[in-house]
Amino acid sequence: MWGLLLALAAFAPAVGPGLGAPGTSVLGLAPPAATEARGSTLAPQSSPVQPPAGKSNGTSEQHVRIRIVKKKKIIMKKRKKLTRPGPLVTAKPRVTTTPAGALDPPEEQEPGCPPLGLESLRVLDSQLEASSSQSFGLGPHRGRLNIQSGLEDGDLYDGAWCAEEQDTEPWFQVDARHPTRFSGIITQGRNSVWRYDWVTSYKVQFSNDSQTWWGSRNRSSGTDAVFPANSDPETPVLNLLPEPQVARFIRLLPQNWLQGGTSCLRAEILACPISDPNDLFPKAPELESSDPLDFRHHNYKAMRKLMKEVNEKCPNITRIYSIGKSHQGLKLYVMEMSDQPGEHELGEPEVRYVAGMHGNEALGRELVLLLMQFLCHEFLRGDPRVTRLLTETRIHLLPSMNPDGYETAFRRGSELVGWAEGRWNHQGIDLNHNFADLNTPLWEAEDDGLVPDTVPNHHLPLPAYYTLPNATVAPETRAVIEWMKRIPFVLSANLHGGELVVSYPFDMTRTPWAARELTPTPDDSVFRWLSTVYAGTNRAMQDPDRRPCHNQDFSLHGNIINGADWHTVPGSMNDFSYLHTNCFEITVELSCDKFPHENELPQEWENNKDALLTYLEQVRMGITGVVRDKDTELGIADAVIAVDGINHDVTTAWGGDYWRLLTPGDYMVTASAEGYHTATRSCRVPFEEGPVPCNFHLTKTPKQRLRELLAAGAKVPPDLRRRLERLRGQKH
Repeated sequence: MWGLLLALAAFAPAVGPGLGAPGTSVLGLAPPAATEARGSTLAPQSSPVQPPAGKSNGTSEQHVRIRIVKKKKIIMKKRKKLTRPGPLVTAKPRVTTTPAGALDPPEEQEPGCPPLGLESLRVLDSQLEASSSQSFGLGPHRGRLNIQSGLEDGDLYDGAWCAEEQDTEPWFQVDARHPTRFSGIITQGRNSVWRYDWVTSYKVQFSNDSQTWWGSRNRSSGTDAVFPANSDPETPVLNLLPEPQVARFIRLLPQNWLQGGTSCLRAEILACPISDPNDLFPKAPELESSDPLDFRHHNYKAMRKLMKEVNEKCPNITRIYSIGKSHQGLKLYVMEMSDQPGEHELGEPEVRYVAGMHGNEALGRELVLLLMQFLCHEFLRGDPRVTRLLTETRIHLLPSMNPDGYETAFRRGSELVGWAEGRWNHQGIDLNHNFADLNTPLWEAEDDGLVPDTVPNHHLPLPAYYTLPNATVAPETRAVIEWMKRIPFVLSANLHGGELVVSYPFDMTRTPWAARELTPTPDDSVFRWLSTVYAGTNRAMQDPDRRPCHNQDFSLHGNIINGADWHTVPGSMNDFSYLHTNCFEITVELSCDKFPHENELPQEWENNKDALLTYLEQVRMGITGVVRDKDTELGIADAVIAVDGINHDVTTAWGGDYWRLLTPGDYMVTASAEGYHTATRSCRVPFEEGPVPCNFHLTKTPKQRLRELLAAGAKVPPDLRRRLERLRGQKH
């Protein structure tokens, strides 16, 4: 049989898109090189070959091809087991001599038409229609680029639009609601852990009234253009139209799909808005901001340049420093913003924003860069809110924790990077699973009754395995851990993308085999408050008409969720910050679209601007103070601050100052330090803005005083000597 297939393949001039594999060839032939798109610019599609006229049955030649497809299906199942996706490929089938229907190269046109907004949800469900749907969960509202299904592929939240199997002429339609210049289409297959469904070729039609339609045609032959689509479920495939078309409606008509599957696709439409001289249609909402900021995506070089410009514009309140390097040697730059940059002021809390842990989640990176520009600009204008923020806090902004991953994603482009590529660092490590698991040793010690007398409930040490030279710890992770140790951070947020929700620790389930389980920290009320503050001041999260991004409706619970109750994440930065340092950290999922087009950045900035500022201001909630030696008035470093009823302590910084985030209420607070008597006092946290001063003066124990005297070579005073003798007598 294989000899027959080889012989037939030798006479076949090319493999048509009906086989479900444009961009790859049968019998091991190498596919053409990928076409790349940088930033938000999309690369054009090369001329494809026309697909067969039939769908999946026809001539004997097609029967031979069906056997090859079955072999291809086995290959695809093997590829699903890979831990990382293969390189993204824009469809580039082998070209033959211009048969009827072959796609002409697109004419010269304005580059980089932005997406219409299927992925970002700017296009509403009501604007999407289809000829048929297998179920509600596979309806046209699910035909959005990069939409993700649930693990169960449920009826409500499936991973694509899928036509009914008996639908012989399926179509998927988008209503732009006003005249639009359509320039291209991006498609994916169905996102599913159980099914393999994707369209391999399609035609495109346009209409102004949804009644009369015309097709996209080749200029050379005048025939309907047939566009090659996907050869796998996930890879975004771009096709630019031979000629842009101005219309209100666009319709995709699948021509072929994977043998044994059904017509399923996810799509994004590239379209440039145009003016309507007759004002017959409502104007499209403009995405803009009144702030004079640099709204574009910045690669590593552009990011460094922008940070330098901010530093030169505001030299008195900014400082740029590096905390280490990525695996490929790119520096992890931090912008510090304070009225006294470069030093820790006694009593002034330290806060941070970290973005770009996953390199393809680009919105957080740009929001951090926009925030540093905004703070500089508003400080120079004398804005009282910003001035107070920079005077009373020391802010650290890390825009890119994973610069290697971001450079990979940036080269692909905002629409072509897909869901996963660029997520990991250059070693293939997911940085949000790479911090030391301190949850397990703490919970085991709690089960054995060892906390807090034998094992502390805070500042847990790194496990021995984690410190070994051959431990699988990314250089980016090590750099952030050392950064945490050097600076007494109090509050932090880790900015991600791909959802619209705020999650708080613990991120890891206490039951080892549980995929999700409510696992709150002892400071659950504080974390819920912090999460609610961000979610409650984020415009997109507070939009009552917004739809869920993928497969969970977080708006039902105030757009916040306990991380472990969402999905377990061992070794997360949130859990590590809480258990290894004083820092309270949450994760903010900023947008349904991980890598939004740069024309959407102004709107995203407006969605998050107030939330970013308000969250930083929450460092004032709770109590603060200095723990001092009663005799010398010097601050005591590493003193432990314990709050009755909360099984998690914090420690003082090297100057003796501390900050303890607490919700309003009355608390009994105890300060203790080695060589000192403990002290306890009542501290009230009001509903008014804090923080509330709660200082301590500790007295040395006789043993500590004796140690210090003997270390200084002094004689023991008579009263202390007599006291020590009495203590010895009581002991004997």
